[in-house]
Amino acid sequence: MRHDFSGLWVYLSASPLLGLTLTLIAYLGAWQLHRRTGGHPLVNPVLIAVLVLVGVLWATETPYDTYFDGAQFVHFLLGPATVALAIPLYGQLQRLRAMAIPLGITLLCGAATAIVVAWGAGAVLGASEASLISLAPKSVTTPIAMAVAEALGGLPSLTAALVIMTGIFGAMVAQGLFRLLGTRDPAVQGFAMGLAAHGIGTARAFQISAETGAFAALAMATNGLLTALLTPWLLPWLSRWFA
Repeated sequence: MRHDFSGLWVYLSASPLLGLTLTLIAYLGAWQLHRRTGGHPLVNPVLIAVLVLVGVLWATETPYDTYFDGAQFVHFLLGPATVALAIPLYGQLQRLRAMAIPLGITLLCGAATAIVVAWGAGAVLGASEASLISLAPKSVTTPIAMAVAEALGGLPSLTAALVIMTGIFGAMVAQGLFRLLGTRDPAVQGFAMGLAAHGIGTARAFQISAETGAFAALAMATNGLLTALLTPWLLPWLSRWFA
């Protein structure tokens, strides 16, 4: 029976659509579980889907490159999905103008703090220079973070893993932290989630409300740009400070 299954899997794995099919099934199943728990933040559909896919690939000894041949179709859709975030953001244009200065200050402080804290924590724990560089852009969306890490001599694959972990953790703890701090403004909540937890946090913010999601989308986009500019400037200073 196991031999028959192995032969069937070898046959199916030859199709590039296998990765796409596995990804959709894993996420839809995780999403249903998320809904049945009342949208509990600890039952994060992205985390569950990732764990399921890792388990399947490990159990079947399927190389990641084989899986990604099909899953890249989902990866391609990240671009249009990111651009589409401008639509709900446009609906909040009037409030954005009124909050431009405090949002700008928050963005600058948040982006710089994320880089400094990540680098500092890694340095204290004895991480290598390549690992420290990989840690620095962990709070921005994956394509930007990987590009920044690679350009500065980091490890893009490590950065990608750190970015996903950061986003999942932020999406899971954000609402509990807001309740603890007494933060109720949807704009403040959304901007904080997009700033600290990039795309995964933004997806979670849209589950809360359209306004929360719109401000999260703004923070995610602007933080990606600012982090790409700040990181090369901050790292030499951080290297000297933590030397």
